[in-house]
Amino acid sequence: MAATLKYQRLTILWALFIFTICTVNLGSAGQSHLFFIGFDKVTHCGLFFVLAVFWSNGIIRQQKVKFLSYKSAAIVTAGAMAFGGLIEILQLTIFTWRSGEWGDFESDAIGACMATFCILIIERALGHEKN
Repeated sequence: MAATLKYQRLTILWALFIFTICTVNLGSAGQSHLFFIGFDKVTHCGLFFVLAVFWSNGIIRQQKVKFLSYKSAAIVTAGAMAFGGLIEILQLTIFTWRSGEWGDFESDAIGACMATFCILIIERALGHEKN
């Protein structure tokens, strides 16, 4: 457990950051003219992209492997999606000043999938470059 925490510090801090900004009451700030249409979805996608990158990096460093296994990639993707789904359910039921939306969940899932896909492709491309 201590080893996992050692390698997943960034992941845990980032997950707490996501949870905080997804549950805080923004008041009228969310309706600001500074935000373009779809800003919320792009933000969700980016947040979960970074979460999956941090999580994958922690796994690679902890296991001291060259590549993220497909099994680990699936776990990271499913775990990030579950976290996104949990946040949307909490927004719908507990943090009622926020709205739980399928679109937000889809953006979370897309961000997590993009990250794991990019990691798998880049790792293998860099690995072949060394040969």
